[in-house]
Amino acid sequence: QYSPDNVAGADGDIDPTQITFPGCSCLTSSCVVHACSCLCRGENYNSLCLRLPDKEEEYARPVFECNSMCQCGESCQNRVVQRGLQFRLEVFKTEKKGWGVRTLEFIAKGRFVCEYAGEVLGFNEAHKRTQAQTSKDSNYIIAVREHLHSGRIMETFVDPTYIGNVGRFLNHSCEPNLFMVPVRVDSMVPKLALFAATDISAGEELSYDYSGRFHNLTITNRGQKSLEEDNRLRKPCYCGSRTCASFLPWDSSLFSTP
Repeated sequence: QYSPDNVAGADGDIDPTQITFPGCSCLTSSCVVHACSCLCRGENYNSLCLRLPDKEEEYARPVFECNSMCQCGESCQNRVVQRGLQFRLEVFKTEKKGWGVRTLEFIAKGRFVCEYAGEVLGFNEAHKRTQAQTSKDSNYIIAVREHLHSGRIMETFVDPTYIGNVGRFLNHSCEPNLFMVPVRVDSMVPKLALFAATDISAGEELSYDYSGRFHNLTITNRGQKSLEEDNRLRKPCYCGSRTCASFLPWDSSLFSTP
């Protein structure tokens, strides 16, 4: 079932459509940094393009957009992801990776491409669904962990297996042209937004690093050890990049017994 936005999962613990953030009181058509409560952490976008970290290897910081309670106009420059898909994309059959997604038009670096939308689950439901999978099943459940200033880790689980959008067909690459950023609009439940990591030509396949990094790092001894330990469950990577890690990123948290 197609849905452009996140929906509440089967466990019903999290409602991604609930509005809990207060809106800004800006009376201008477009908010400006420091004068807008939604931009108190700095400017998010510049001409629709996400402002990228100074260093490529850094993780992306969370983004807070203006929301339905804000008094600014719909044309506010701090409203990007909430406007949804703006590019023509095509789902196609790849040679080795099953279905994939490619763009039919040029996408500039920093532009929002699409959201990875689906059912927002609690840990127990995500764990139960993962445990029920067989080796032949595709695993679409993504676990996003954000490290808070307090030291606590906030987890978000999204499963587009049964309800989702075009994002579910995106393949992994060890040298991706997209990267994922948690973007919040109406509440602390984030939209998992995918932005262009580089200029992307028409006809090029779209991909992101399932591990959440901009680019995979060189395999360390620790990484090699994890490969040896988990090869039985890991799936081969066919991205074809020069730095391919041979296997898709592996997160054992949903496969192990809690």
